[in-house]
Parts: sequence; C-alpha cells; structure tokens
Amino acid sequence: MFDALARQPDDPLLALIGLFRADERAGKVDLGVGVYRDETGATPIFRAVKAAERRLVETQPTKAYVGPEGDPVFLERLWALTTGEAGRGRATAALQTPGGSGALRLAADLMARMGTKGIWLGLPSWPNHASIFKAAGLEVVTYPFFDVPSQTVLFDRMMDALSGAAPGDAVLLHASCHNPTGAGLSAEQWRAVSDLVAARGLLPLVDIAYQGYGRGLDEDAAGLRTLLAAVPEALVAVSCSKSFGLYRERTGAIYAACGSAETALSVRSNLAALARTSYSMPPDHGAAIVATILGDEALKADWMAEIETMRLRITAIRERLAAGLSGRWQVLTAIREQEGMFSLLPLEEADVLKLRAEHAIYMPTSGRINIAGLKSAEVDAVIEKFRSL
Repeated sequence: MFDALARQPDDPLLALIGLFRADERAGKVDLGVGVYRDETGATPIFRAVKAAERRLVETQPTKAYVGPEGDPVFLERLWALTTGEAGRGRATAALQTPGGSGALRLAADLMARMGTKGIWLGLPSWPNHASIFKAAGLEVVTYPFFDVPSQTVLFDRMMDALSGAAPGDAVLLHASCHNPTGAGLSAEQWRAVSDLVAARGLLPLVDIAYQGYGRGLDEDAAGLRTLLAAVPEALVAVSCSKSFGLYRERTGAIYAACGSAETALSVRSNLAALARTSYSMPPDHGAAIVATILGDEALKADWMAEIETMRLRITAIRERLAAGLSGRWQVLTAIREQEGMFSLLPLEEADVLKLRAEHAIYMPTSGRINIAGLKSAEVDAVIEKFRSL
C-alpha cells in the first residue's frame, strides 16, 4: 500500500546540510543553517541553561506528563518576558508547544476551526510559514514586504495590500529579526500597522523567534507590544530555540490574547483539544529550564548578559559585512541597519552555486545568509569571495 505514495522533494536546507558535511575541503563556510555559532564555530549552551539543568537534575520530583496545556509557570514567565506591561492583566489563553513550529501549527489549526478563510503572508518569509498554513487548510494570500535588489521594506505596498484584507482574515507578522531578510519596521510603522489591523478587523498572528538578537530584549518585542495595545484579539507564537539556545529541546508556546476571560477559557479548551489529537503532551525539559531561569534573578541576569554578548557579536559582523560588501553592491550598506541572524542578498542562483563550487561557501539558493554563523576570522575571506562575483 505504501507504493501509492509519491516521493516528496528533499527539504532544500536539509539537503544543503548534507552537501556541506560531505565537502572535505578545508576552510568551508556554512552560511545556511539557522543556528547561532560562536567564534569556535560551536553552537554553545548558555551558562544559565547548564546551571538550570543541574538544579533540575537535583530537585525535579517527577517525569510524569505535564498535560496538554504544559507548565503554567513557564507560560506565565515567558508571556511576561515577551509582552511586558502590554500583556499584564490581559485575558490570555496559553499552551506550551513543541517549539515555535508547533505553536504556529496550533495557531493555524485553531484558525481553521474558527472558520478563518485566509492568512496574509508577507514575501519573502520563512519558507515553512506557507507550508504550515496550507497544511492546516488555510488559504495563503501574499503581500509584498521586502525588495531584495534595493534592500528596502515595501511599507506602502504592504499597507495598500492589507487595506484590501477582509474582516476576519489573519495576517502573519514577524515581531523582529525578520527571517530571511533581517529587515524591520520602525516604531511609527508598527503603530500604523496596528491601527490598520484594528480598523480592518484582522486577526494578527505574530511570530517572535529571535527576541534578544536584534536590538535588545525589550526593543525586539516593542512592535508586538504596540500591536497588543491596539487590537482586541491576537495570536502570538513564541520560540525559545534561539533566545535560550534550546534548539533540540523543542520549546515554545502559543498565546491568544482575548477580549474576555470567558473567551480565553474557550480558546484554551480548543487549543488543548487540538494538541491532544496532534502530539498529546508537550516536551517538558526545555520549558522547565526556561521557567527556572526566568524565576531566578541571578540566572536571569546571567542569561541576559550572555544573549547581549551574542547580539553585539552579530552586530559587529554586520558592520564588517556592510563595509566590505558595499564595494560590490552599494545597497548592502543596509545590512548594517538590519537586525538578527539573517540577511537576504541580491544574488542569482548561479552566483550561489558558484560560491559553493569554487569557494566551499554554502548558503540557500535564495541568497539568505546566516550572519550569526560566521566566525570573525572568516569574514574577510567571505567578503573577498562575494566581491569576486
């Protein structure tokens, strides 16, 4: 019976990982995989994470299920970190999820159950966004967000497109550190988007996956907080993979900001029912780590200091890339003002394949580069190879 299945194409990024590993050339550079790397090329475990794990090993009383909703302490502390004063006292339904992708899928399933017809997705976006929404049965409608050749946010065109969205439609927004472009909205633009979403009766789904890697922990959540203050309802998908370095622990949460406590209870029950028929119970270890860190002043301070060090390292590499690559593409001075791990370069597929074949520089054919994956010692060589195109 399995013969009825057609083979699906390999995920391009996973295929790229395999090609990189198989390349035996010295000095090969991986600009593809979306993980933070330090100056040794390793993806480190936060000091606070290690300390929290040691504490859990000694004190955790059980490995029993946490239930479909997950750990309420984790959910409360993560919401406070993400939303600050904007989320305080807000009627909210929350569920712990297997990573940010699990949060997005639950949000998509919830919207499908609600009868949401379409979700507006800015282009370019993280490739898995559209796949998740389509798998849940939602219609994906796109709007222009970023122009790669000029390296600019197409804000006026974005607003014009969303002005045509029907009441009840959903719209996906990146809170900060946009994947794959690194481009962000100004405070004024966030206010304009928030006003439009509220006026049109749209449901915003905000994906916040890189808090702390752009301009700072509070700064990276400022747009989301502006939005929450303006709209009666919103969905927020949070990932702890990058912010806490918990990639393989699959730690995330989905939040629904509601208009009343009664509505929040109804939404929570539906999210729990959807989770029960999907993965049943969320993994606990990563959430227990985050709850421990956020509940201990010393651990939280150390975590904040370490993520700030990482952010500054990324910012410094951005400065060097902007200075070096602008000699080949003047528009790439924009890399300096972009934020987070990624930028999207104005490269043709042939350029990317040439870099791979001739210089062992690996990146997706879209032109997205993971700036957070570069060692300082590699930057000058990478600039030279790019400028040779």
